[in-house]
Amino acid sequence: MSDDKRLEPEAFLDLAPEPQRGRLKVYIGAAAGVGKTYRMLEEAHQLRDRGVDVVLGFVETHHRRETEERIGDLELVPRRKIKYRDVELEEMDVDAIIARKPDVVIVDELAHTNAPGSRHTKRYQDVEEIVGTGINVITAINIQHVESLNALMRRVTGIDVRETVPDSLLARADQIVNIDVPVEALRERLREGKIYPREQIENALKNFFKPSNLASLRELALREVARSLDRQRLDRESIKREGGHRANVIERIMVGLSSNAADTGQLLRKASRIAGQLNAEWFAVHIETPNESVKNIGTSDFVALLDNINVASDLGAETVWLKSDDVVKALIDFAHDKGVSKVIVGRTHQPRWRRWLKGDVPARLVADATDLDVEIVATDEREDSR
Repeated sequence: MSDDKRLEPEAFLDLAPEPQRGRLKVYIGAAAGVGKTYRMLEEAHQLRDRGVDVVLGFVETHHRRETEERIGDLELVPRRKIKYRDVELEEMDVDAIIARKPDVVIVDELAHTNAPGSRHTKRYQDVEEIVGTGINVITAINIQHVESLNALMRRVTGIDVRETVPDSLLARADQIVNIDVPVEALRERLREGKIYPREQIENALKNFFKPSNLASLRELALREVARSLDRQRLDRESIKREGGHRANVIERIMVGLSSNAADTGQLLRKASRIAGQLNAEWFAVHIETPNESVKNIGTSDFVALLDNINVASDLGAETVWLKSDDVVKALIDFAHDKGVSKVIVGRTHQPRWRRWLKGDVPARLVADATDLDVEIVATDEREDSR
């Protein structure tokens, strides 16, 4: 949803939640400085003026004068102080927010990594806990922090984004709103010192805030919101067809997790995007053969495999580890057992002689899985898995 067509604050509160679950609203933007925090504060004032009990759980102003002034007399929940290596750090106090039990809490910087000693590693996990208690949360994120876009962000911006939020959380959001600012207007904000300190402006203009970067990020943000609106539309239509009841997921897809994990991270992110477009459940399946047992594969490959299993889980997949002498047969049997309709695999990068000895898994799947759609997706060998 674009900036000039946003719903009134009450529309968010009117959305039908799951029992005992709060609602989640996410403001998304192409980059820092588009005005996500300011808009959340603006909405907090509007909600309070209408009698809604709203508090600020965590707001990061980045010392921007307009943002600091917009806090005004809104209630702030005191931050929790954590000592780490003789330094006192401040984090959002999840327990205090839950004990306060407001109608709505504002939580900034959704992708933030919490200080060591916090209950959760990531702030989005704090938000999940708060929403689970029945409290409504309004939060914000920049598009580059969406997990499945990680490899794409690296190619577009040249920056390796370390802090990410799983697509599964965004898929559960009740409302996603895009804060859209034209590219040149955003660069002008930067020049005026409204985003970064003066000494960082010139470097930012030449790098992350290049027009080409911002145009790509802006397009991705708009697409993400469009996907969210499409999911909501399909969900409403499904509920209507089922007489007010939420129908079971019909579409299911599967992606194979290889112990040769060079491209698996990218493959998983592409599978996540496809699952989101189809509004489908998806499985990430690893088949352990005798030659690729834990005892026989190298430590680095095993660690990379476990990392990719964690990535798959963060992206919303159900992860499965099976043992079989025949990878292709095991994948097909699993697909039939779970009602999978689409199988996603990456291209084989092994030498031809090795494929001849061991069999080319993608080619065999295409030949043997005649009742399944098999999609072979390209990956960039230069990218590493995460």
